[in-house]
Amino acid sequence: MTIALKSTGPRQLKNSLAKWLITLGGISVLFTLVLIFMYLLYVIKPIFVSAEIDKKQAFEITTSENVASIGIDELKELSYVITDDGQIDYYQLVETNQHQVGEQVYSQSLLAEDITLDQIIDISIEEKLLVGENGQVQLVSPKFMSQFAKDIRTIVPNITYPLGEDPITIDQEGQALSLVSFAMNDERAVFVAFTKDNRLIKTTLIAEDDFSYDAAHEAVYQEIDTQSSHFDDILVTPDLAMVFARSGDQVFVYDLSDDYDVELKATIIPQLSQNRTKSLHITSMALLSGSSSILLGDSSGKVSQWFEVAGEEGREFKQVRTFQAADNQKITAIYTEQFRKSFYTMTATGELGLFYTTSEAELWRGQLNSIEPVHLSISPRADALISLSGKSFSIFTVENEHPEVTWSALWKEVWYEGYPEPEYIWQSTSGSDDFEAKFSLVPISFGTIKAASYAMLFAVPIALTAAIYTAYFMTPSMRRKVKPTIELMEALPTVILGFLAGLWLAPIIEKYLPAVALLLLFLPLSVFLTAYLWFKLPKEIKIKLPETLAPLLLIPALLLAAYSAFSLSPVLEHYFFGGDVRQFITNDLNIDFDQRNALVVGIAMGFAVIPTIFSMAEDAIFSVPKHLTSGSLALGATQWQTLVKVVLLTASPGIFSAVMMGLGRAVGETMIVLMATGNTPILDWNFFEGMRTLAANIAVEMPESEVGSTHYRILFLAAFVLFVFTFIFNTAAEFIRQRLREKYSSL
Repeated sequence: MTIALKSTGPRQLKNSLAKWLITLGGISVLFTLVLIFMYLLYVIKPIFVSAEIDKKQAFEITTSENVASIGIDELKELSYVITDDGQIDYYQLVETNQHQVGEQVYSQSLLAEDITLDQIIDISIEEKLLVGENGQVQLVSPKFMSQFAKDIRTIVPNITYPLGEDPITIDQEGQALSLVSFAMNDERAVFVAFTKDNRLIKTTLIAEDDFSYDAAHEAVYQEIDTQSSHFDDILVTPDLAMVFARSGDQVFVYDLSDDYDVELKATIIPQLSQNRTKSLHITSMALLSGSSSILLGDSSGKVSQWFEVAGEEGREFKQVRTFQAADNQKITAIYTEQFRKSFYTMTATGELGLFYTTSEAELWRGQLNSIEPVHLSISPRADALISLSGKSFSIFTVENEHPEVTWSALWKEVWYEGYPEPEYIWQSTSGSDDFEAKFSLVPISFGTIKAASYAMLFAVPIALTAAIYTAYFMTPSMRRKVKPTIELMEALPTVILGFLAGLWLAPIIEKYLPAVALLLLFLPLSVFLTAYLWFKLPKEIKIKLPETLAPLLLIPALLLAAYSAFSLSPVLEHYFFGGDVRQFITNDLNIDFDQRNALVVGIAMGFAVIPTIFSMAEDAIFSVPKHLTSGSLALGATQWQTLVKVVLLTASPGIFSAVMMGLGRAVGETMIVLMATGNTPILDWNFFEGMRTLAANIAVEMPESEVGSTHYRILFLAAFVLFVFTFIFNTAAEFIRQRLREKYSSL
């Protein structure tokens, strides 16, 4: 009694300490999960923040002439205005030791001596075309250069002439030009102009060497046959492939691929031109970044996007989407960003709208100034706007980091430029600067479900039947060897399994595809045949064989079945599939076939999942109280009746937990699907094709993503989706497990 009293205090202390440590551990796990959840939301949140435009500063310019064009450097430290007389004036936007904000820091005349300026045309952010009265032009590129002195950086003006400082004759007849558009590359420069005597002309400058080093060139002049006698807008695509010429409510598209012949490629006639009751008309036109799309603004405040799609009669221009940029106000101008698919619209009253085409998002709408801006320009980085109203020069900051992301763009079909129809596409990077990233999460979420489904389809029957036999039928001595052996499989690195699946298993399956189909037939038949032969053996022979060796009789039978399947594979391939099953599947059945496909992933990932499901299910079945099985057998039930009616029902909560744990393992698997599939984000249940999963996508693309970029944050969103997937699965599993436990606890 004294000893018991002495041990009571330390025991209570240990129990209390264990209780608090276990509680603290549980709370820590929950706290960690909440922190992970909050951090993912913290990284994801900026991609769903709306655009903001705020006025930063304003000042009065000192020039007395009318302004024709304005611009700003990418660091927002220096801006310029070009006046009607060809004078360029630079103004300081950031206060320095030498200059105040709004101070004119540099001025220069851009015109050649023998050219009389008629108009100035903005070709791009960096290129301005000075048009003379006699059909001559001069290309000017106002740029900015960084200089460092005593570790202090300053931005200074840098004016260049890409085609030389001498005027270039566009019209051989010397007529004045009403409209001019221009584009160039290293070897060619193309001008398309509409003269004041109503001629549409094309002038091609072919470099003798390279325009980057030498402005010397040969000029090719030609007149374009046209169906219209008047044009309102002309735009040449930067790739020199096409020119869009708007005449009233029609847009003529000409092919510029031939230096000596210009053919009419297509005619765009919007629906609005046929609506006579509202007298709607096209009022503005602009090329979207990449020049695959043309934007048309009309007098009702709508902007439509058109691009080429493949149709039954070849490629044709089609109206893909429409934006309501204003309410019953005509669109006077459309300004497009240099590198993204965003664009700004301006109405006659000065209302500004900001939109993104692919996501069909209206990002911002409002009034910049109380006075309508005469000129508006977008900074090279698209993080600022500058406007000129009278003599008032204003700078606005633009917060619009992730315009391409909306819930609709992430989870619905999107019609991308050049595609025949809306699709779910994940393609985050490309080698082209004109490439538009495509961030649909549907293909990689589908790939995750597809990979997990095929893995579970392979693993669950094998794991559960093995667990049932090991826990219920196998002798104790053999169970002590088999169970640890299978559990050791879980220690195999998944990278090794992925390596073997991709480099060893995938070629074997491709070469012996009929054998894989035969195995599905031969293996069950060999098991049943072996069991039948064992059943027919005389009892005298059965008694002589140790009970532990009885299951081992299946091993040679299974090996023989596998050998037979692989031996018959070439024969079947020769007689039934023309000697090549892959060609038969691809050509005759019209089914795509990849060497690293869902079948390979299902087998490889199934081997990774089997130990998890087997171990938990076997423990649940083996833990069923012996008095339940003994009572069932004592009442006359057979072993199979006891297994089905008592053991499996009692162990069902544990078995279900085992399956869900295996599913969670399959959903989160990375290395196997990374190495054993083609990592193709496609939507197809075909098990001869690969897939890309959420986990594999994060592993592949996270190292190459720019921190803070849209790509980077969407990868975190993919991780968040994977987190939600596993959370839902585990929550549902626990709920069902509890219900099963309550239902069968009375047994």
